[in-house]
Amino acid sequence: MKLLVALIFSSLIVGSLLANHHEAADTYPLKTCVVSGEDLGSMGDSVVIWHKVDGQPDREVRLCCERCEGRFNSNPEKYLAKLDTAVTGVDACCADGQCSETKPSASDHSSGPNH
Repeated sequence: MKLLVALIFSSLIVGSLLANHHEAADTYPLKTCVVSGEDLGSMGDSVVIWHKVDGQPDREVRLCCERCEGRFNSNPEKYLAKLDTAVTGVDACCADGQCSETKPSASDHSSGPNH
């Protein structure tokens, strides 16, 4: 009987941990690739990388494909700024309050995916 109670209790704990892990995985703030703008999963399974900087917590970054991993690694600050904007709702250029209140128009940026 003690063994049965221990197994049930262990199952509840493991189930809770798995549910929390799944819940945490769903908190990623973007549905698109920070590099290409493509929907995550639109090119097969998303690529998940962990960006590491000494003295800072590791950052999860999801990309639409392996090709975007190389582009991300060539300029991580650029793409992390997009992720930061999604998390905070504030453009990285405006975080210090130094940029103008008007944002650039869509014509000021290249349009379409980077693929």
